[in-house]
Amino acid sequence: MKKWAFVSDFDGTISKKDFYHHVIEHYFPEGEVLYKKWKAGQMLDIDFLGDVFTSINEEEESLIKSILTLPMDEHIGQFIKLVQKNGGDFFILSAGTDYYIRHILDELGAKNVEIFSNEGVYHKKNIHLKIDQEDWKYSERYGIDKSKVILKLKEQYETVYFFGDSEPDSHPAVYADLTFAKDALCGLLEEKGIKYVGVNSFKEVEAYLRDSGRLIL
Repeated sequence: MKKWAFVSDFDGTISKKDFYHHVIEHYFPEGEVLYKKWKAGQMLDIDFLGDVFTSINEEEESLIKSILTLPMDEHIGQFIKLVQKNGGDFFILSAGTDYYIRHILDELGAKNVEIFSNEGVYHKKNIHLKIDQEDWKYSERYGIDKSKVILKLKEQYETVYFFGDSEPDSHPAVYADLTFAKDALCGLLEEKGIKYVGVNSFKEVEAYLRDSGRLIL
């Protein structure tokens, strides 16, 4: 069994803005209506994202440039390297899509980071989600069941840390050995009676892991 893994949500945790907000803001202002329907519980998460991501209508080169303008936690690149340097594996666990995450990881120069997310393919000026209902981590609501991923990793690692910011992250937080939480996730975990460490950035996560002796190098 391996020593430890750090698993992070992407949108709102690694990035400072959810990618769907970026798309609505730059390409699909009509998406505000869908956003309200989704928040009112009238749409599944995966249906909302599928509709937004197929309403971009942009050439891929321009879209990639736009993706790379998404604001990131300034410390994330260094933090990934620190985890790996200290014998941990870094994973991204996202209910969005790997399409934009991969471009950002490449830009950061992050190596050996496995992404658990919905597969996204660029086709005819849009991002199309490829959802496999037979996949072991399939979720009807999110496309990906984050809890199943954490449970799978716990079979392989002695300790699994998790960091998230919103409702989909409240489910895997139940199973992580230690959850770091920011924004809405804090209140959600308090309601569920789940212990967590409240932080605002990866810099604060690093400080906690150094104090606990997990990060030494």
